[in-house]
Amino acid sequence: MTSGSTPAPDSIASAPTPRPGGTGELAGHIVARLGYGAMQLRRLHDDRAAALALLRHAVDLGVDHVDTAEFYGNGFVNDVIREALRPGDGVVIVSKVGAVSDPGGPFPMRVAQRPEELRAAVETNLATLGVEQVPVVNLRRTDVGFTPPVPDDQIVGLDDQLAEMTALRDEGKIGAIGLSSVSPDVLRRALPAGIVCVQNPYSLVAREDEELLDLCAAERIAWVPYFPLGGALPGGAKVTDEPAVLAAAERLGRTPAQVGLAWLLHHSPRTLLIPGTATTGHLEANLAAGAITLDAETLAGLDAIPPRQSVARRSGGPLH
Repeated sequence: MTSGSTPAPDSIASAPTPRPGGTGELAGHIVARLGYGAMQLRRLHDDRAAALALLRHAVDLGVDHVDTAEFYGNGFVNDVIREALRPGDGVVIVSKVGAVSDPGGPFPMRVAQRPEELRAAVETNLATLGVEQVPVVNLRRTDVGFTPPVPDDQIVGLDDQLAEMTALRDEGKIGAIGLSSVSPDVLRRALPAGIVCVQNPYSLVAREDEELLDLCAAERIAWVPYFPLGGALPGGAKVTDEPAVLAAAERLGRTPAQVGLAWLLHHSPRTLLIPGTATTGHLEANLAAGAITLDAETLAGLDAIPPRQSVARRSGGPLH
């Protein structure tokens, strides 16, 4: 082809898929600010083909980081991820340890905080995900958030846990260490271990972790809120019920859920979101929230919403 000529249509390289929500940083990787939380794939346990198709669709739409755990669906979710994702997709997988499936127990999972349990959980993740290294593994503690009851033998010191996680990183079994359900003091103590992300329950109606978010921003740590629309407990406050959110959604021609997700992205540049769903339409709507611009007046109205829901630990609640 000579200079200045028009290339044939089939010789034009397709443009890369835009990253939903723009770009952020996760463990040294540049990723979309909107990823996918795979926990809801367990709802498709009886329709594996649908679960595979949904995850592939997320990747096709630009999702390049996926949050999972071996205890999601008792291994089903990890198994779907192993089959659906391909080496060339460039997807950063983030898993978590600190709990294990317990199908016969009073809750679907139980805490598993001891160092040897953390190591066993990483080994299980490697096997079920079919990888030689999990790029990021979050140590899911029980300091804040929602968790099953914690027996006395599961109250484990942070230093012992981080020593095991660091050893696993040194061995190449995990690429980086994150934390989940922790307080600011715990994060400060953990900083020498090289923490790359923090996952805590946080939303427009549950903002008690503002100090923790600020600490993450200061330390250039990714802030990955779970339960980003509230309503995690029966009767708990929901972002989508707030009058200011409903008004903003109507004015923007968006859904209340999209406004709630967009607020999180606007609130801090360190925020990465991992909204989960089991339906294609909901997936597309979640990712479309990354394109919403909130003007100063709208942001001020949303910022003025008083927090409605404590994120203090509530034994017996759902475990993310």
